Amino acid sequence: MTEHTTVVVIGAGVAGLTLANLLQRSGIDCVVLEKRSRAYVEQRQRAGTIDTRGVRMFREWGLEEVFANDALPDVEGGFFLDGEELPIDFAEDDESVFCPQQVLVRNLTDVFLRAGGDLRFEADGITLANLENPVVRYADVTIHCDFIAGCDGDRGVSRTAVPAGALTRYSREYGYAWLSVLAEVPANPSGMAIHSRGLAGMIPRGAHASRGYLQCALDDVLADWPDERVWSELSARFGRPVTPGRIAEKRLVPLRNVVYSPMHHGRLYLLGDAAHIVPPMSAKGIHLALFDAETFARAVIRQAKEDDPSLLDAYSETCLDHVWNYQAFAAWITDVMHDAGDASYAGEFRKRIARAELTRQFTSPAASRLFGELAAGVN
Repeated sequence: MTEHTTVVVIGAGVAGLTLANLLQRSGIDCVVLEKRSRAYVEQRQRAGTIDTRGVRMFREWGLEEVFANDALPDVEGGFFLDGEELPIDFAEDDESVFCPQQVLVRNLTDVFLRAGGDLRFEADGITLANLENPVVRYADVTIHCDFIAGCDGDRGVSRTAVPAGALTRYSREYGYAWLSVLAEVPANPSGMAIHSRGLAGMIPRGAHASRGYLQCALDDVLADWPDERVWSELSARFGRPVTPGRIAEKRLVPLRNVVYSPMHHGRLYLLGDAAHIVPPMSAKGIHLALFDAETFARAVIRQAKEDDPSLLDAYSETCLDHVWNYQAFAAWITDVMHDAGDASYAGEFRKRIARAELTRQFTSPAASRLFGELAAGVN
């Protein structure tokens, strides 16, 4: 079976589905291919905040329904330093919305399919060929297209289709990891805790679920972290009892920054985690995915409707200027939050420097304003 479409989107995550919806609303035909089942994709738990820029983007495109979400429980939240709570005062114009990734993906899927979108789950054996005149194959289907949007993450097939040496990989590895646990209990308390034992976090993932984080050594294994130790360590680092519950998932996440440049080769364009990764401390993975999706969508629309390739030609430069700005923010907030706690990783000098930086965030209006812009994604 041979088909033709304007854009083949590889991957039905946040970047791919956002792009597909923007193209569809602009009359640009596309096919979305996802190797996993719909049930798997819609249950995949990841980041849970759409920042102010993302909220405004969805509203501009008439897609505000995609961040509709269940009400969250009213829980204690904020920032904890050695057990002392320092509540965070968010800017009055901050429009960030908590929305677990699986909810956002489900909503984007529903909107796309309701409008007649072509979304194909369990597309086995996807391959990409002839990136100057793209062909995408899976199963017994061959799709000729004008462009491929690689939205299938760091380990997907899109970036591996690029010839060796065509992209430059820039990266930074941190000297620690996070133990990430998905618990079937509301986040109480909710927030991030800095402690001499290391960083900890409890973040809502819905009314009855939370994601817990514990800084740990790179060589730790899951067997080092039985459930009892997880809850005990969270309580110790927050300096108060943390409500325990059933732990449904555990994984170890080494922290790193990664950027690939350029973000395209031929007519294959990379979006989201296929092009760059930020540490989860920054909460900017969704932000960058949405920026890429909108930038690429506007470029394809300009090409299709005005025969003007200028935005496509500028895609990598436009995205990378933005990506490096938020990589800088991600590296800074990751260093500060971790260095201020367990001095065994970076030393006592870095700990004191980091705590001075944190004090400045709470006392300097200028520092607070810049942080607020970056946290909201509008810088």
